[in-house]
Amino acid sequence: MNKLYKVKTKRDLADALGIPYRKLTYMLYIYKIENFYESFEIDKKSGGKRRINAPRGDLLDLQRQLAMMLADVYDNINENCRTFSNISHGFEKRKSIITNAKMHKNKRYVLNLDISDYFDSFSFARVMGFFIKNSNFEMSIEAATVLAQLTCYEGKLPQGAPTSPIISNMICRILDLRIAKICKRNKVVYSRYADDLTISTNNKYFIENYEDFVSKLRDEIERFGLSINEKKTRLLTNYARQEVTGLVVNRKISIKREYCKDTRAMLHQLLKTGDFLIDKHPGTIRQLEGRFAFINQIDWYNNSFDGNDHGLYKLNSRERQYQKFLFYKYFYANDMPLVVTEGKTDIIYLKAALRKYHKKYPSLIEMNNGTYRYKVSFLKKSKRIRYFLGFQLDGADSMIKIYKYYTKGGNCPNYFEIISKLSKNGPSNPVILLFDNEPQKNKPYCKFRQEAKLKNSPPDNTNLSDKLEGNLYLLTVPMMQGKCESEMEDLFHDSVLEVKIGSKEFSRDPHADSSKYFGKTKFAEYVHKNFENIDFSNFVPLLDELNDIVMKFE
Repeated sequence: MNKLYKVKTKRDLADALGIPYRKLTYMLYIYKIENFYESFEIDKKSGGKRRINAPRGDLLDLQRQLAMMLADVYDNINENCRTFSNISHGFEKRKSIITNAKMHKNKRYVLNLDISDYFDSFSFARVMGFFIKNSNFEMSIEAATVLAQLTCYEGKLPQGAPTSPIISNMICRILDLRIAKICKRNKVVYSRYADDLTISTNNKYFIENYEDFVSKLRDEIERFGLSINEKKTRLLTNYARQEVTGLVVNRKISIKREYCKDTRAMLHQLLKTGDFLIDKHPGTIRQLEGRFAFINQIDWYNNSFDGNDHGLYKLNSRERQYQKFLFYKYFYANDMPLVVTEGKTDIIYLKAALRKYHKKYPSLIEMNNGTYRYKVSFLKKSKRIRYFLGFQLDGADSMIKIYKYYTKGGNCPNYFEIISKLSKNGPSNPVILLFDNEPQKNKPYCKFRQEAKLKNSPPDNTNLSDKLEGNLYLLTVPMMQGKCESEMEDLFHDSVLEVKIGSKEFSRDPHADSSKYFGKTKFAEYVHKNFENIDFSNFVPLLDELNDIVMKFE
C-alpha cells in the first residue's frame, strides 16, 4: 500500500511516515534540518575529493524509513514494466554491480558513460515537483515541499543520505526509458548503476554509427537536465579489458587482478605489522574484510554457473587468503577474549549468569547506566564462517576444527604458527573452547582430549581448564554431584528446570511431544528474561575459571 499517495498536508505526511506531528514540526522549524547533517570529504579514485553530507539522529532514522517506503513503491512500478526492471541496478533490492555487469558480458563493444555531479543535479525544486506531478504520488504542494525539505540539503539531494539513491532512481526512470528506446533502435543493451551508464553490443557495425549514437544519448541526457562527464567516456573492444562498474566482463564476470593482488598484499602487511594502507590511508579490519567479501561474492557467482562446489578442502587461492584472514580476525587478533560453545543456548545462559554476577566479574562484564557491556565475545557461526573454516552450526566438531588450525591437523593449515612466525605481535586475547563435561568415550569432550593428547579430566572438578596451544584454552562445565556427565542445563537448580510455560514443561529431548514440552530455545529465552530471579550459584566455578584464564592471559 502506497501511504504517500495523494498526501495533502504536513499532518497527513507525518501520519504516513509514522512520526508525531509535533516532532516533525520541531525538526523542520525549531531544530532545523540543516543541523542534522555532518559533512566530510573522502578521496575519489580518480583524484580529488568527494563531499559527503550524512544525516544523523532522528533525520537519519526518518530517511531510512522513507527510503524503505519509496523502495516498495518503486518495486511495484517495476513489476508492471518488465522492460524497465533490467535497466536500473544501483541501490535496488536484488540488484548489484553483478546483475549490472552480467548484462554486458562477452560483448564485442562496451561503452561506459558517467553522469557529472549526479546527486547535485537533483535540486529541491525538482524533487518537490516530482512528488507533485508523478502519478504514483500526486502530493499537494505543501506535502511535497515538506518531503523535499526532509530529503534535500543545501538545495539538492545530498550524497550520503539513504533517500538520495531511491529518489534519484525514481526521477531517472523517464530518462532510462527514453535511452532504452534509442538503444533498442540501435540493437544495443543498456543499463544504469546510479551515475554509471553502460551500453554494449555484438554488432560489428556499431562503430560506424558510434558518433551519431553518442550524440543522440548526449542530447537526451542534457534535455533531462544532466550532463555527461566526457573525461570518463570509454569505448572498449573485446581485444582490451572491458570493465563495467569495476568488474571485468570480457568472457566471464571477474575482478581485476590488481585488486586481488593488492588485497593479498594488504593482508600480508596486516599479519606482519598489525597495520596496512588502503589508497595511502590507514585501513581497518572491516575494510579489508569488505574487500575479501567482494572478491568472494564474484567467486560464488561464477561457481553457481560453473557448477563448482569448493567446500573446505577445495578452496581456491583467493578463498584460502580469506580463510587465513578470518582466522586472524577471530582467533589471533580478536579484540576481546573469545568463548566458543557447543550450542547457542549455552551463550544465553552464560550471558545471563554474567549479568547476575556483574559486580563479581569486572574483567568479564560491566554495567553503565543500566546497560551491560560484555568484555568477552562469543563466536557467532555465520554462514561465511562455517563455509571457510569448516564449522558446524552446533555441536563440538567446530572445537576440534579450531584446534587443528593451531596444530595443522588433517587438511587444516597451522595458521597460528604461520601468523606467529610472520607477525611482530603476539595473539591479542585468549580463545576458550567450552565443552559439556562428558568424560565417557565417544563423547565430544573425551574425543577432544584424545585429539589434544590430554589426560582424562579428574572427576573432582579441581581442573576445569587446560592450556592448549598459543592463546587456545580448554574449559569444561563443572561436574554436578551425583552425575556422571554434566551439560550447562545441569547447573540450574531443579526449581528452574521444573518451570512451566503455560501448561508445558521443559524437556531437553529434541523429539519430545511439542504439545506437552518446550525445548532448549524457549528455556533459554526464559532464563534471559528472568535472570535476576534465578539462582546461578552453580555457574560460579565455571565463571571463576573463565575469569582466571582472562586475567592470567593479560
